[in-house]
Amino acid sequence: MVGPAEVWAAGDAYEPYIGRWSRPVARELVAWLGVAGRATWLDVGCGTGALSQAILEAADPAVVVGVDPSAGFLAHARDRLGGGVARFAVADARRLPLADARVDAAVSGLVLNFVPDPAAAVAELARVTRPGGRVAAYVWDYAGRMELIRHFWAAAAALDAAAAELDEGRRFGLCRPGPLAGLFRDAGLAEVAGRPIEVPTRFRDFDDYWTPFLGGQGPAPGYAMALDEERRGALREALRARLPVAADGSIPLVARAWAVAGTRAR
Repeated sequence: MVGPAEVWAAGDAYEPYIGRWSRPVARELVAWLGVAGRATWLDVGCGTGALSQAILEAADPAVVVGVDPSAGFLAHARDRLGGGVARFAVADARRLPLADARVDAAVSGLVLNFVPDPAAAVAELARVTRPGGRVAAYVWDYAGRMELIRHFWAAAAALDAAAAELDEGRRFGLCRPGPLAGLFRDAGLAEVAGRPIEVPTRFRDFDDYWTPFLGGQGPAPGYAMALDEERRGALREALRARLPVAADGSIPLVARAWAVAGTRAR
């Protein structure tokens, strides 16, 4: 099945969908890496700036360079974080516009599975990192505990069997610990290690959960907005029926990411 085109352009629509949940994962990743202060960081596929913000707030960087192919996402990141030691530029993860061994830490959040050649992207992360520097990435556990998306596709597939083919859990075999670590080892990185990072994703109510899918940013929202009004309404009600609801009306879910890190060989 050929699905609707995936759109990554509107930062204001992406933030309530994924950006707000990526931020606590980003903070965990930065703390885990333990990079010394005054380091030079590169954030590849920086999007709206969740990981760049975590670096700025917790790592005392000398400079953070964020790159992304989406000019719209970069505008959002630049408006919020630009100036000072943060800089942002359009670039492809497979062809980074940096010379060899230029940064102390190269990181990427929620991006590798969307890159047509993720091995090339990790090789580029390693190339631009200085010997002894850190390279790291995280991706959602789409097939497991990225629950806000898992519930969406389960409801969609129950109404439309063809929707199962669009499910990121089925599409992205990379988003598991073994394949992710394998990419890093194949790029020549040493001391490769992985870990899960879980964060709570509590929605105030059903509208807080559902409305971000109407922003059209990414696979699930793209699918929702490609439906006609009647089918989208049926999907909305199927989701309403299957989501857990607490006594106060909130929806308590969990988002798990798989993180991996390695060291550039000296």
